[in-house]
Amino acid sequence: MTDTPSAIPARTPLQIAELYVDCWRRKDFSDLRPHLADDCEFVGVLGTASGPDEFLQGLNGMAAGTDSLEIRKRLADDTDVITWFDLGMAGAPPTAVANWTHVEAGLITRVNVTFDPREILAVG
Repeated sequence: MTDTPSAIPARTPLQIAELYVDCWRRKDFSDLRPHLADDCEFVGVLGTASGPDEFLQGLNGMAAGTDSLEIRKRLADDTDVITWFDLGMAGAPPTAVANWTHVEAGLITRVNVTFDPREILAVG
């Protein structure tokens, strides 16, 4: 099998989770789109999304309001990555966030996010 220019290099779940955050910081998710399963799901405190288009729409909305994103810890195995980070949004103090990303066959199939949104919502 030979690589073609459009071929997506295989990435580990950890590398995909790192790309997820990198895209968020850049506020550009074009590099993440090829790593989303057609039936990917997002479940979070502020909403849910089904499929890549809704998933990216939600991420773009969060990224647009993001002032800072500081990774504290990341733990990974063969299919799952937990990323603990501090999220600064809308001028609110940084909020601790836990993001669980599940990857199958190189594609994100599910992301669950939990945090206390009260300070963010109070500012917005």
